[in-house]
Amino acid sequence: MQMIRIVKMTFREDTVTEFRKIFDERKELIKNFPGCSHVELLNERTVFFTYSIWNSPQDLENYRNSELFQITWALVKPLFAAKAEAWSLEKEF
Repeated sequence: MQMIRIVKMTFREDTVTEFRKIFDERKELIKNFPGCSHVELLNERTVFFTYSIWNSPQDLENYRNSELFQITWALVKPLFAAKAEAWSLEKEF
């Protein structure tokens, strides 16, 4: 069963450029992580959403427990203006 992961992140206006730089540097690493079939970034002003598709719940969990995720999150989290929100949803066909 595929999983959709949506993460909403609100950034301080002065940190948006830094976040975009971090995302641009890491998006291919995330996209190429085992089990990830899609990742994209959506936004409106200072509110960003990552939308990713994972081949299974275990693939998503493996990513969330990975060094790649831990390092990326440590870089991004201090830039937030509000607490991030996340949803993991089963993709229905």
